Amino acid sequence: MDVQVVKTDESYGETVTITDKKTVDNLKKVFKKVKWEPNIEPKIVRKEDVKATLFFEYDQNMPERLFEYEIWFNQDNNTAMIISNNEKEGFGTLDKNNAKKLKNILLK
Repeated sequence: MDVQVVKTDESYGETVTITDKKTVDNLKKVFKKVKWEPNIEPKIVRKEDVKATLFFEYDQNMPERLFEYEIWFNQDNNTAMIISNNEKEGFGTLDKNNAKKLKNILLK
C-alpha cells in the first residue's frame, strides 16, 4: 500500500509504502468494516487528508490491480469518509473505532 498525506497547502507529501504483513493485515480488517454505498457521490468541500493506493493480486498470472482511496478524517465526530475508484465500492464511511485504527495505521 502506498500512502500520501495531504499537507496544509493541499499538496501531497512523500509517498510512504506499507509492506509489512501485520500492518497490511490490520488494514484489510479495517477496510472490511467500511460501509460502502456505490451509487452515492458526496460533495466534499476540502481536499482529502490521505490518498492511499492498494495493490491487490488476485491471480499470479495476472497483473496486480490498483485501487485508489481518498480518505477524510472527520474532526467533529471522529469518523472517516472514503471515496474509492473501485466502482463496486464508491463512497464509504467508517465508525469512530475503525476510523481511529485507520488513522493510526496511515498517519503513524
